Amino acid sequence: MRNGRRRTAVGVVGVGQTRYGRRDEVSTPDLVFEAVTAALAHARLDRAEIGAVFFASAPDALIGVNEPDQWCAGAAGAVGKPYLRISTGGSTGSSAAIAAYYAVASGRCEVALAVAVERANESRAVQLLMNTNFDPIYEREFAINAISCYALATADHMVRYGTTEEQLAKISVRNHRNALRNPYAHLKLDITVDDVLRSRMLCWPVKLLDTCPRSDGACAIVIASGARARDLRPKPAWVQGLQSFSDGYFLGDREILSYRDHLALAAQEAYRQADVIDPLKEIDVAELQNPFTISEAMAVEALGFCEVGGAGAFVDAGLPEMAGELPINPSGGVLSSNPVGATSLVRVAEAALQVMGEADARQVRGVRRALAQCSGGAIQFGTVVILGDEPIGG
Repeated sequence: MRNGRRRTAVGVVGVGQTRYGRRDEVSTPDLVFEAVTAALAHARLDRAEIGAVFFASAPDALIGVNEPDQWCAGAAGAVGKPYLRISTGGSTGSSAAIAAYYAVASGRCEVALAVAVERANESRAVQLLMNTNFDPIYEREFAINAISCYALATADHMVRYGTTEEQLAKISVRNHRNALRNPYAHLKLDITVDDVLRSRMLCWPVKLLDTCPRSDGACAIVIASGARARDLRPKPAWVQGLQSFSDGYFLGDREILSYRDHLALAAQEAYRQADVIDPLKEIDVAELQNPFTISEAMAVEALGFCEVGGAGAFVDAGLPEMAGELPINPSGGVLSSNPVGATSLVRVAEAALQVMGEADARQVRGVRRALAQCSGGAIQFGTVVILGDEPIGG
């Protein structure tokens, strides 16, 4: 153990997801109940055996209900248990997973549940709502929202490093093609680079197929302590490293808008915990939060999978393809399904399934270690979770 630290072994033992897309036929608690029931069945556990529940949802305005955690407490199995709501923008779901991890690792409970839900289709003006994420005095009047924010980052990356629209389009093509194998995915598209380039311009240089859909859905994971995890599952997905860092609030304060310093710092700490020296060689599969094609490009650089400015060449070389050196987003990623409050928990769940060898048609062969990267806010929050087939020091 190179980092010289001994930690309590904690593993993911259950995963549950709903189908993502427009889900008008069910209520928000129905979605939560569906995901939690599936996760408990996967873990072979009863609701009574859960020691604490961590509920994740993004801004209330998306769901259209104030404090949806109250509405969903029964569906989450939280009655009579410690129950905490967490919200950190797009990284909300992973923040709940981290909280559940620490509840178990600290010894406060033996088994914890993280559940995340979103009903993005309840809002008719998502980008107007996203505008309120930004500073109300200096930034909001510039019509900044999620699309224009990432358009600025895309333009910066293209000008600074020579990244092309074609290279970014390849990211879209791969993610949508991978989604064809995912029964939970919202968009399942067999598209070409030309299709992406010809899709409707939203905010130059971001086009429609460079972006994610609005998805409803829920995801849940069950986390257990070492001995309990081994009893429940022959092959848990052990938490080997995890970290979350934040950048400042103002976009204009970033030295380089298309580079995520905070994510790089989070990755370095997670790698240290997991004894990872060469991420490209030692990570077998990655689930990256990519609501925009540029999101994935920025992530592979900050995570150290390629040099800064090298994301375009990384894509051209085919490294993130299913048969490449580091398959990225076998699930289809956020470009295919984006239940905002649940999106980052989906990344952790999919990484766990890869380690367990239970990702079905989207399974990558021989996975021993998987990485989930999550982001949120105004390109502000960065989270990295590393899961493996063996615990580190536990």
